[in-house]
Amino acid sequence: QVELVESGGGLVQAGGSLKLSCVCTKGIVRAFSVYNMGWFRQAPGKEREFVAAITYNGGDTTYADSVKGRFTISRDHAKATVYLQLNSLQPDATAVYYCAAHSSFSSLMHGLSGYWGQGTQVTVSS
Repeated sequence: QVELVESGGGLVQAGGSLKLSCVCTKGIVRAFSVYNMGWFRQAPGKEREFVAAITYNGGDTTYADSVKGRFTISRDHAKATVYLQLNSLQPDATAVYYCAAHSSFSSLMHGLSGYWGQGTQVTVSS
């Protein structure tokens, strides 16, 4: 059983920042360094969408066009944790943010199977 636990969400005003964390607490903890990690989000009434991903060794990152230059994904192998720094937030960023892990980077980016957390709510007020 794999458990990914997100935290760091909350209510922030437009233009503000948040830093989300996703810690692996069970399952792939010892193998965390070989899993690609990513963040997705789902706004009310919309489908879940890709936000950012980082390769297993942290050597490559990729972002959705809508967040490039404002969001930053990073990882800490010692803490089995992946982070998402959200800057210059706007109301359209309001969503539940999920982290995901997958052994295939391509599958991860397409949101295919793998492991998922329960999500953390981000709300941006105007």
